[in-house]
Amino acid sequence: MVGQGGRHQRSVRGVLRRLTLWLALSIAALVWIAPLLFMLVGSLKPDARVLPEAGSRWAFIPRAASLDNYRDVFARVPFFVYLSNSAWINGLIVGLGLIVNSLAGYALARLRWRGRRVVLTLVLALLVVPFEAIAVPLFYQFSSIGMRDSFTVQVLPFVAFPLSIYLFYSFFLGLPRELEQSARVDGAGVLRTFWSIIVPNSKPAFASVAIISFLSFWGLYLWPLLMTTGPQVRPLPLAIATFQTLPPLQWGDILAFGVMMVLPVLIMFIAFQSWFVRGVASSGIKG
Repeated sequence: MVGQGGRHQRSVRGVLRRLTLWLALSIAALVWIAPLLFMLVGSLKPDARVLPEAGSRWAFIPRAASLDNYRDVFARVPFFVYLSNSAWINGLIVGLGLIVNSLAGYALARLRWRGRRVVLTLVLALLVVPFEAIAVPLFYQFSSIGMRDSFTVQVLPFVAFPLSIYLFYSFFLGLPRELEQSARVDGAGVLRTFWSIIVPNSKPAFASVAIISFLSFWGLYLWPLLMTTGPQVRPLPLAIATFQTLPPLQWGDILAFGVMMVLPVLIMFIAFQSWFVRGVASSGIKG
C-alpha cells in the first residue's frame, strides 16, 4: 500500500510538473506571438482603426478586414525590388558562407597546422565582438576603395561568420575519423575527402547553419544604412525605415510592409525546421 501511495504521489507530481511546464511554454509562446498577431491583424484594418484599437481586445480581431493596405504598399514603393535585393544579398551570404565557413571549420577541427590554436582563439574572441564595434572602420575601408552602393559591399563583410565557423567546428569534431581514414587509403586528398565524405555526412549541420545565417542577416539594418543611398540596392530592413518617413503616415501600410518582410523568414523556418531541430539535437551543435 505504501508503495502504491508513493507511486501515486510521484505520478501526480509528474503531471503537475508537465502541466506547469506546458503553461509556462504557452505563456512564453503567446508573448512572442502577440506582436506578430497584432501586426498581421493591423495590416488588415483600415488605417483609422489601427492605433485607436491597440489597447483593446479588438487589437487582435480584424473588423472590416481588407487587403487595401497591401495594395497601397505596392502602389507607393517598388516592394518587389526591395524583396529581390534582400533575397539576392542573403542568398549570396548564406551560399558563400556555407562554403567558406565549412572549410574553415573543417581545417580547425580535423587538420593539424601551425597557428591553428591561435586562429581558433581569434574565432572564439570574435564571437563576443558586436558588428557595431567594427562597422565604422569597415565603412571607411570600403568607402576608400569605392565599393558603396553595391550588392558586393553588403555581402563581403558577412561571408566569413565566426558563429558559423564555430558551429561547423563543433560538428566536425564529433565525426568519426574512420570516414577520413578510409578515404585517405583510397588516395583521396584533403579537399576530395571533404567534398565526397564529410559534406554528405554533415547535412544537418549545413541546414542549421544556413537557417541561423539567414535569420541573422535578413533583418540587417545598420550596414545597409551606412553603405547604400539609392533604392536600386536597398534591402527590405532599410526600405521599411524609409517607407515609414514617406507622407502620408499610414500605420496600416507600415504593418502590411512588415508582414510581407517577416513572411519569407517564417516560411523558411517552417519549411526547414525539421532539419534545424535534427542538426541541433543530434549533431553536437550546442546553442
